[in-house]
Amino acid sequence: MRIATWNVNSITARLPRLLAWLESSGTDVLCLQEAKVAEDRFPFEELRELGYESAVNATGRWNGVALLSRVGLEDVVKGLPGDPGYEGSEEPRAVSATCGPVRVWSVYVPNGREVDHPHYAYKLQWFEALKAAVAGDAAGERPFAVLGDYNVAPTDDDVYDRAAFEGLTHVTPAERAALASLRETGLSDIVPRPLKYEHPFTYWDYRQLCFPKNRGMRIDLVYGNAPFAKAVTDSYVDREERKGKGASDHAPVVVDLDL
Repeated sequence: MRIATWNVNSITARLPRLLAWLESSGTDVLCLQEAKVAEDRFPFEELRELGYESAVNATGRWNGVALLSRVGLEDVVKGLPGDPGYEGSEEPRAVSATCGPVRVWSVYVPNGREVDHPHYAYKLQWFEALKAAVAGDAAGERPFAVLGDYNVAPTDDDVYDRAAFEGLTHVTPAERAALASLRETGLSDIVPRPLKYEHPFTYWDYRQLCFPKNRGMRIDLVYGNAPFAKAVTDSYVDREERKGKGASDHAPVVVDLDL
Protein backbone atom coordinates (compact mmCIF):
# COMPACT_ATOMS: atom_id res chain seq x y z
CA MET A 1 0.00 0.00 0.00
CA ARG A 2 1.32 3.44 -0.91
CA ILE A 3 0.22 6.51 1.09
CA ALA A 4 1.39 10.05 0.43
CA THR A 5 0.88 13.60 1.65
CA TRP A 6 1.20 16.72 -0.47
CA ASN A 7 0.46 20.40 0.08
CA VAL A 8 -0.58 21.26 -3.46
CA ASN A 9 -0.99 25.01 -2.83
CA SER A 10 -4.26 25.20 -4.85
CA ILE A 11 -5.73 22.08 -6.41
CA THR A 12 -7.12 24.21 -9.25
CA ALA A 13 -3.68 25.50 -10.21
CA ARG A 14 -2.05 22.11 -9.72
CA LEU A 15 -4.71 19.80 -11.17
CA PRO A 16 -2.90 18.70 -14.37
CA ARG A 17 0.25 17.92 -12.37
CA LEU A 18 -1.76 16.17 -9.66
CA LEU A 19 -3.57 13.91 -12.11
CA ALA A 20 -0.34 13.05 -13.92
CA TRP A 21 1.41 12.31 -10.62
CA LEU A 22 -1.38 10.05 -9.42
CA GLU A 23 -1.23 8.09 -12.66
CA SER A 24 2.54 7.67 -12.54
CA SER A 25 3.17 7.22 -8.81
CA GLY A 26 0.86 4.32 -8.00
CA THR A 27 -0.40 6.05 -4.88
CA ASP A 28 -3.35 4.37 -3.12
CA VAL A 29 -4.16 7.14 -0.64
CA LEU A 30 -3.19 10.79 -0.94
CA CYS A 31 -3.59 13.40 1.78
CA LEU A 32 -3.92 16.89 0.31
CA GLN A 33 -3.51 20.28 1.97
CA GLU A 34 -4.19 23.85 0.82
CA ALA A 35 -6.88 22.86 -1.65
CA LYS A 36 -7.85 26.56 -1.78
CA VAL A 37 -11.21 25.81 -3.34
CA ALA A 38 -14.80 25.48 -2.16
CA GLU A 39 -16.02 21.90 -1.91
CA ASP A 40 -18.54 22.40 -4.72
CA ARG A 41 -15.65 23.27 -7.03
CA PHE A 42 -13.44 20.36 -6.04
CA PRO A 43 -12.50 18.13 -9.04
CA PHE A 44 -14.37 15.05 -7.84
CA GLU A 45 -15.15 13.79 -11.34
CA GLU A 46 -11.61 14.09 -12.71
CA LEU A 47 -10.30 12.12 -9.74
CA ARG A 48 -13.09 9.58 -9.97
CA GLU A 49 -12.06 8.86 -13.56
CA LEU A 50 -8.67 7.77 -12.17
CA GLY A 51 -10.36 5.54 -9.61
CA TYR A 52 -10.16 7.82 -6.56
CA GLU A 53 -12.91 8.64 -4.10
CA SER A 54 -12.53 12.00 -2.36
CA ALA A 55 -13.34 13.23 1.13
CA VAL A 56 -13.07 17.01 1.26
CA ASN A 57 -13.14 19.65 3.96
CA ALA A 58 -12.81 22.96 2.14
CA THR A 59 -14.74 26.21 2.09
CA GLY A 60 -13.01 28.64 -0.24
CA ARG A 61 -9.80 30.31 -1.31
CA TRP A 62 -7.79 29.57 1.84
CA ASN A 63 -6.84 26.34 3.62
CA GLY A 64 -8.80 23.20 2.71
CA VAL A 65 -7.82 19.53 3.05
CA ALA A 66 -8.79 16.31 1.32
CA LEU A 67 -8.28 12.56 1.26
CA LEU A 68 -8.12 10.72 -2.06
CA SER A 69 -8.38 6.93 -1.96
CA ARG A 70 -8.66 4.08 -4.42
CA VAL A 71 -8.83 1.45 -1.62
CA GLY A 72 -12.01 2.61 0.10
CA LEU A 73 -13.16 5.66 2.02
CA GLU A 74 -15.28 5.03 5.09
CA ASP A 75 -16.19 6.70 8.39
CA VAL A 76 -15.27 10.15 7.12
CA VAL A 77 -14.93 12.88 9.74
CA LYS A 78 -14.60 16.47 8.59
CA GLY A 79 -12.95 18.95 10.91
CA LEU A 80 -11.09 18.62 14.17
CA PRO A 81 -13.14 17.72 17.24
CA GLY A 82 -12.46 20.40 19.82
CA ASP A 83 -11.19 22.82 17.19
CA PRO A 84 -10.37 26.09 19.01
CA GLY A 85 -11.26 28.18 15.96
CA TYR A 86 -9.65 31.43 14.90
CA GLU A 87 -11.40 34.77 15.24
CA GLY A 88 -14.64 33.05 16.08
CA SER A 89 -14.79 30.43 13.35
CA GLU A 90 -13.38 26.99 12.59
CA GLU A 91 -11.09 26.62 9.60
CA PRO A 92 -11.08 23.59 7.25
CA ARG A 93 -7.81 22.04 8.40
CA ALA A 94 -8.55 18.37 9.05
CA VAL A 95 -10.32 15.39 7.52
CA SER A 96 -10.05 11.73 8.46
CA ALA A 97 -11.25 8.42 7.06
CA THR A 98 -10.63 4.70 7.01
CA CYS A 99 -8.90 3.67 3.79
CA GLY A 100 -8.71 -0.09 3.54
CA PRO A 101 -6.78 -1.35 6.58
CA VAL A 102 -5.54 2.10 7.66
CA ARG A 103 -7.13 5.01 9.48
CA VAL A 104 -5.72 8.26 8.06
CA TRP A 105 -5.88 11.96 8.88
CA SER A 106 -4.95 14.77 6.49
CA VAL A 107 -4.07 17.91 8.45
CA TYR A 108 -2.99 21.44 7.67
CA VAL A 109 -1.68 22.91 10.90
CA PRO A 110 -2.01 26.70 11.26
CA ASN A 111 1.05 28.64 10.12
CA GLY A 112 1.36 30.81 13.22
CA ARG A 113 2.55 33.84 11.23
CA GLU A 114 4.65 35.53 13.94
CA VAL A 115 5.53 34.53 17.48
CA ASP A 116 3.62 37.44 19.02
CA HIS A 117 0.64 37.09 16.66
CA PRO A 118 -2.72 35.64 17.83
CA HIS A 119 -2.37 33.05 15.06
CA TYR A 120 0.65 31.60 16.89
CA ALA A 121 -1.37 31.03 20.06
CA TYR A 122 -4.11 29.51 17.89
CA LYS A 123 -1.53 27.18 16.35
CA LEU A 124 -0.51 25.83 19.76
CA GLN A 125 -4.15 25.45 20.81
CA TRP A 126 -4.87 23.60 17.56
CA PHE A 127 -2.05 21.16 18.32
CA GLU A 128 -3.61 20.45 21.72
CA ALA A 129 -6.96 19.72 20.10
CA LEU A 130 -5.28 17.46 17.52
CA LYS A 131 -3.52 15.52 20.27
CA ALA A 132 -6.79 14.94 22.11
CA ALA A 133 -8.57 13.92 18.92
CA VAL A 134 -6.03 11.29 17.79
CA ALA A 135 -4.88 9.84 21.12
CA GLY A 136 -7.26 6.88 21.04
CA ASP A 137 -6.36 5.77 17.50
CA ALA A 138 -2.66 6.45 18.10
CA ALA A 139 -2.60 3.96 20.96
CA GLY A 140 -4.72 1.40 19.11
CA GLU A 141 -3.84 -1.80 17.26
CA ARG A 142 -5.08 -0.67 13.85
CA PRO A 143 -2.50 1.04 11.57
CA PHE A 144 -3.06 4.76 11.97
CA ALA A 145 -1.31 7.89 10.73
CA VAL A 146 -1.64 11.65 10.76
CA LEU A 147 -0.13 13.09 7.60
CA GLY A 148 0.12 16.64 6.38
CA ASP A 149 1.70 20.04 6.52
CA TYR A 150 2.55 20.56 10.18
CA ASN A 151 4.22 23.94 9.68
CA VAL A 152 6.92 22.92 12.17
CA ALA A 153 10.44 21.67 11.50
CA PRO A 154 11.01 18.99 14.18
CA THR A 155 14.77 19.59 14.60
CA ASP A 156 17.48 22.01 13.52
CA ASP A 157 18.51 19.46 10.88
CA ASP A 158 15.11 19.99 9.26
CA VAL A 159 15.94 23.54 8.11
CA TYR A 160 18.72 24.56 5.76
CA ASP A 161 20.13 27.12 8.21
CA ARG A 162 18.93 27.44 11.79
CA ALA A 163 20.31 30.98 12.04
CA ALA A 164 18.07 32.09 9.16
CA PHE A 165 15.01 31.26 11.27
CA GLU A 166 16.06 32.96 14.48
CA GLY A 167 13.03 34.54 16.12
CA LEU A 168 10.63 33.10 13.54
CA THR A 169 7.86 30.53 13.75
CA HIS A 170 8.22 26.89 12.67
CA VAL A 171 11.31 26.31 14.85
CA THR A 172 10.38 27.67 18.27
CA PRO A 173 10.65 25.50 21.40
CA ALA A 174 6.89 25.74 22.00
CA GLU A 175 6.05 24.44 18.51
CA ARG A 176 8.55 21.60 18.78
CA ALA A 177 7.22 20.76 22.23
CA ALA A 178 3.74 20.51 20.71
CA LEU A 179 5.08 18.00 18.18
CA ALA A 180 6.80 16.03 20.93
CA SER A 181 3.57 15.97 22.94
CA LEU A 182 1.69 14.65 19.90
CA ARG A 183 4.25 11.86 19.50
CA GLU A 184 3.73 10.88 23.12
CA THR A 185 0.26 9.59 22.22
CA GLY A 186 2.00 6.65 20.52
CA LEU A 187 3.04 8.19 17.20
CA SER A 188 6.47 8.22 15.64
CA ASP A 189 8.00 10.36 12.91
CA ILE A 190 8.35 8.36 9.69
CA VAL A 191 11.37 10.22 8.33
CA PRO A 192 11.66 9.92 4.54
CA ARG A 193 14.85 9.50 2.59
CA PRO A 194 15.87 12.35 0.29
CA LEU A 195 16.19 11.67 -3.42
CA LYS A 196 18.94 14.29 -3.57
CA TYR A 197 21.16 16.06 -1.04
CA GLU A 198 21.56 15.03 2.58
CA HIS A 199 18.32 16.18 4.19
CA PRO A 200 14.77 15.27 3.13
CA PHE A 201 13.34 18.78 2.87
CA THR A 202 9.73 18.97 1.74
CA TYR A 203 9.19 22.73 1.27
CA TRP A 204 11.17 25.41 -0.57
CA ASP A 205 9.98 29.01 -0.82
CA TYR A 206 9.31 30.29 -4.35
CA ARG A 207 11.49 33.34 -3.65
CA GLN A 208 15.26 33.87 -3.78
CA LEU A 209 15.98 30.67 -5.76
CA CYS A 210 15.36 28.62 -2.63
CA PHE A 211 14.70 25.39 -4.53
CA PRO A 212 17.76 25.44 -6.80
CA LYS A 213 19.89 26.37 -3.78
CA ASN A 214 18.17 23.71 -1.63
CA ARG A 215 17.20 26.23 1.03
CA GLY A 216 14.37 24.11 2.31
CA MET A 217 12.55 22.82 5.37
CA ARG A 218 11.03 19.51 6.40
CA ILE A 219 7.56 20.49 7.58
CA ASP A 220 5.38 17.93 5.75
CA LEU A 221 5.34 15.00 8.13
CA VAL A 222 4.00 11.49 8.52
CA TYR A 223 3.25 10.52 12.12
CA GLY A 224 2.26 6.86 12.45
CA ASN A 225 1.40 4.60 15.35
CA ALA A 226 3.34 1.41 16.13
CA PRO A 227 1.40 -0.91 13.76
CA PHE A 228 1.78 1.66 10.97
CA ALA A 229 5.49 2.22 11.59
CA LYS A 230 6.15 -1.51 11.73
CA ALA A 231 4.60 -1.94 8.27
CA VAL A 232 6.73 0.78 6.58
CA THR A 233 9.08 -0.59 3.92
CA ASP A 234 10.20 2.70 2.38
CA SER A 235 9.57 6.44 2.53
CA TYR A 236 10.90 9.24 0.37
CA VAL A 237 10.39 12.83 -0.71
CA ASP A 238 9.46 13.04 -4.40
CA ARG A 239 11.64 16.08 -5.01
CA GLU A 240 11.16 15.80 -8.77
CA GLU A 241 7.59 17.04 -8.37
CA ARG A 242 8.86 20.35 -7.01
CA LYS A 243 10.62 21.04 -10.33
CA GLY A 244 9.38 22.87 -13.38
CA LYS A 245 6.68 25.31 -14.30
CA GLY A 246 3.53 25.33 -12.20
CA ALA A 247 4.92 23.31 -9.29
CA SER A 248 3.70 23.62 -5.73
CA ASP A 249 6.23 24.94 -3.23
CA HIS A 250 5.92 21.59 -1.42
CA ALA A 251 6.94 18.12 -2.63
CA PRO A 252 4.97 14.92 -1.97
CA VAL A 253 6.12 12.66 0.85
CA VAL A 254 5.51 8.99 -0.03
CA VAL A 255 5.30 6.03 2.34
CA ASP A 256 5.19 2.37 1.28
CA LEU A 257 3.60 -0.16 3.63
CA ASP A 258 3.51 -3.96 3.72
CA LEU A 259 0.06 -4.73 5.09
